[in-house]
Amino acid sequence: MAVRLYKNRKEVWSDGREARQGTANPSTRVQIPFRPPVEIPPDRKDWEKRMAADESQRPWGRYEILQESDSFKVKTIWVSPGKRLSYQRHQKRAEHWFIVQGHARITLNGDNFEMGAGDSIDIEVGDLHRIENIGSEEVIFVEVQTGTYFGEDDIERIGDDFGR
Repeated sequence: MAVRLYKNRKEVWSDGREARQGTANPSTRVQIPFRPPVEIPPDRKDWEKRMAADESQRPWGRYEILQESDSFKVKTIWVSPGKRLSYQRHQKRAEHWFIVQGHARITLNGDNFEMGAGDSIDIEVGDLHRIENIGSEEVIFVEVQTGTYFGEDDIERIGDDFGR
């Protein structure tokens, strides 16, 4: 199965063929402003307390919800060096990932792809997927979710480094 990738803004299939103009649905492409990570204030203890209470902190990094509605949710996700998200799938949403910074290994339905800044990938409903930081700096990517439900309980974990 060929997978649609976007390498440095050029649309290609995973088997190396260039995708033809018009093969993607242009209405699903969204430009999203990027907000840099929050600055750590001088009083680190106060910052650590606030972050501990923040549900967006995860063992692999963190995320920030930029915008959401009944039909979509947009997040910025930071993955720490050497960490990876669970190998998972969703029943009620598709995702589009745009890599902003860093070097990542994407696993999609058992196939691995290395991606960097400017690359993107589409993940269909039911696809098994994972992102792993294979570099020495944080991987930052923007995730656009589309579908009918966007709750964190629409995650079926197949494999997880953190026992969740």
